[in-house]
Amino acid sequence: MFEKVVFMLFAFSLFIIVFFKIIRKNDANYISILVLEAIGITISFFEIKFKISEHILLGTVRYIFSIIIPFIIIVIEVKGINFSELISIFLAKLCLLVGNNRVAKSILIKLVTKYPESYLGHKMLAEMYEKEGGMRKSIDEYVTAIDIKKNDYKSYFKITKLLRDLGKKQEAIQMLESLLNAKPDCYEASLLLGELLCEEERFKEAERVYQRALIYRPEDFELYYCLGIVYTRLSDFQMAKEMYEKAAEINHKLFNAHYNLGLIAFIQGDYDTAEKYFRESIYGNLEAKSYYQLAKIYVYKGEKDKAINFLNKAIELEPKLLKIAVKEKTFKKIKEFITVSVNMNEKEDEDNGSAFIDDEEEHENSSKRAILEEQEEKARDYLEETFRLIEQISENTTKEKLNEKVDYIFNKQKMKKEKELEELERIKKEKKKEREERQKN
Repeated sequence: MFEKVVFMLFAFSLFIIVFFKIIRKNDANYISILVLEAIGITISFFEIKFKISEHILLGTVRYIFSIIIPFIIIVIEVKGINFSELISIFLAKLCLLVGNNRVAKSILIKLVTKYPESYLGHKMLAEMYEKEGGMRKSIDEYVTAIDIKKNDYKSYFKITKLLRDLGKKQEAIQMLESLLNAKPDCYEASLLLGELLCEEERFKEAERVYQRALIYRPEDFELYYCLGIVYTRLSDFQMAKEMYEKAAEINHKLFNAHYNLGLIAFIQGDYDTAEKYFRESIYGNLEAKSYYQLAKIYVYKGEKDKAINFLNKAIELEPKLLKIAVKEKTFKKIKEFITVSVNMNEKEDEDNGSAFIDDEEEHENSSKRAILEEQEEKARDYLEETFRLIEQISENTTKEKLNEKVDYIFNKQKMKKEKELEELERIKKEKKKEREERQKN
């Protein structure tokens, strides 16, 4: 009996504390705790009144409801944790779990309205707005969350991605730079900043970002590959080659790096090395392109049968390459041997090199790699265009030399005729002078 009286006094004291919390905070979330306490006290009251003997189940329930739960809540709040916030977050997550987003959002809005300093409330609300496509509202909530918790680097990074999606690249770049100043080892931020700088064609700045990131992840193949792209766009093909080789050394299945190495070797006139790399890149998603470039190599090497075979393979895999091949002077002598049947009667867009854009790449990777894929394509296009320019320069140089030779021969004949005429004129003058002298004598 004494134990139950003590229990009643202790439980009632906790009940009063929780009751005053409701009055002070004007928060209905604490009512549920009062109800549980009331149930526990009521059980104890009936046990005393009706002299009910000790029952394990009833005893456990009244202790949990009247003592343990309220005591835990009081300790939590003494430590600075808002119990009401935890309840709201729990209820919101429960609503999201059953698919009731509207109620979940309503709970969170009430929470952040009641407690503007609720970090969890603002963070969760930002995530909900982001999923719904409300990017501006999401940014506002993430900003508020960062104001409350300054070291929330994940929210910082989320804001930069949302700014990028809104087309505000300069703001995103500035935020990423600030984030990396505070947390230089943030890998995702380094990748995104480098990609955005590449989009803005600020390649020297992108190089510095990737090089700094390598300090923290020296064996990351993606950073080396990104540096390869940067050096490609800076026309520093030797450094690009070193970066691609390092990336391919770490990740043997990085077939895009092999393809780019093949293009660089091609540009440098090293056909054997180019052939090696293009053969390695065949196993990736650039198979058609690799066959196409191998066909070119065999044309230059004078291996006609191999060139025809690989060109047909390339067109079979990617029919659009036929339109490019028939225009290339490299294939002038073998295009009549193209045996792949391609329907060219369908209406097609004017070719602008789009045959070299990988449709599958856009779906293979997550949105995280979307910008990188675009830069990969631009780097490949840049290398391919560089090679085409070198071919044209070589061809134009040959033409120029031929024209110079023709001009030289023409001028030589012209000079010869002029000298002959001058000689005839001189002879005529001499004869005329001789006649005049004879006449005088």
